[in-house]
Amino acid sequence: MIYALKGRFRGGDDMKLYIKTLGEFDIKADEQSILADSSRTYKINRLFEYFLTFRNKRLLPETIIDNIFADSESDDPKNVLRTQIFRLRKIINSINPKDSDLGKYLNMNFVNGYYCLETGENVIIDIEEFENLINAGDKENNLKASADFYQKAIDLYKGPYLSGNAYEVWLVPTRNYYHRLFIKTLFKHIELLKKSEEHERIVSLCEKTLLVEPFEESIHIELMEALLRLGQNKPAMNHYEYAYNLLEKEFDAKPSRRFTDYLTKIQNNSIVGSYADTADIKKDLKGDDFSSAMYCSFENFKSIFNVQKRKSLRSNQNDYLCILSIKNESNDIDKQNKIMRDIFLALGSNLRKGDVFTSWNNHQILIMIYDVQEKNIPCINDRIIKNIKEYTRIKENEIGLTFQPVYSQNGEGFESFVTDENSVM
Repeated sequence: MIYALKGRFRGGDDMKLYIKTLGEFDIKADEQSILADSSRTYKINRLFEYFLTFRNKRLLPETIIDNIFADSESDDPKNVLRTQIFRLRKIINSINPKDSDLGKYLNMNFVNGYYCLETGENVIIDIEEFENLINAGDKENNLKASADFYQKAIDLYKGPYLSGNAYEVWLVPTRNYYHRLFIKTLFKHIELLKKSEEHERIVSLCEKTLLVEPFEESIHIELMEALLRLGQNKPAMNHYEYAYNLLEKEFDAKPSRRFTDYLTKIQNNSIVGSYADTADIKKDLKGDDFSSAMYCSFENFKSIFNVQKRKSLRSNQNDYLCILSIKNESNDIDKQNKIMRDIFLALGSNLRKGDVFTSWNNHQILIMIYDVQEKNIPCINDRIIKNIKEYTRIKENEIGLTFQPVYSQNGEGFESFVTDENSVM
């Protein structure tokens, strides 16, 4: 936001004006803010931020009115605009050093029916500095020098562009542009730090960035990866749990598979990096609940499936993979998610304790059924459908079940398990 001035800025033509837009708005001279908080200049605030966003560009009065004064009840919006620009000019003249060359500072012009806010060589705007540093890093061949440029650019990003103005539609494209540029630069910087194995710097960089971008999943992943590289398994696990709860609460959905896969990676890293006695191992292997069928992640299900397939090669045990499909045409995501949660409850309570199931997609569930005879499949089919109908409002014709032996010598079994989430072989 722009505010009332603390006092007229006095200085020669060598003085610099620094305008901060990434995060809270501010104007500084000699490292001191020259703005004082005031709630009486809201319309001029918006107008100044608009001209600053489109600085050095010619703007039609009609375009400005549509973006800034569309909610005005005045019968003469052009007169309102002229009045506000008159007041804005007074503020700009107060910002500029006394008796200075306006071409070196801020100058509001009206030429041939267009308004234009011109910024001179003594006006430094953080977004221009931000882009210049990134461009310098991109062009630099020396990795360390390039990383230093990226770090300086990242340090300038204190939050979204003009973050104090949250509701203006015209701000969205510019705000999104600088946000994307910041994230892109952050990951370019991280890649350079990886090459020089500066994992401590990556941890520090990610922790600092998460104060500004707490919901950027990829930053959490890079932080956990760096912690693992440093052998800090416990902090990595603590951060996983913190970030999982944060992201799930914010988006009301589980984080991506790329994120959740890090749980297994952290656990595996912990096992490789330490020794444990029998008691510790038994404690870690102990399951949470043996009273019902087991729900697990898809990756764990795939591992169980492939182990069981190998066992089937050496024994006469008959194991089946069941694909449960819900033929529901609803586009209501919340409703579909509730249906799947209810089905999970039904399966957990009514399948055998040794059976395992997992989510395949929003409409399908995979079930591993152990040691059953082919003649009993129709009975199992009917029991599953009955239990689902009791727990949910799904009609029988919306439930589809497909059974296939995990391994069969006549070639009809599931000989392989692919990772494509849209198909099962």
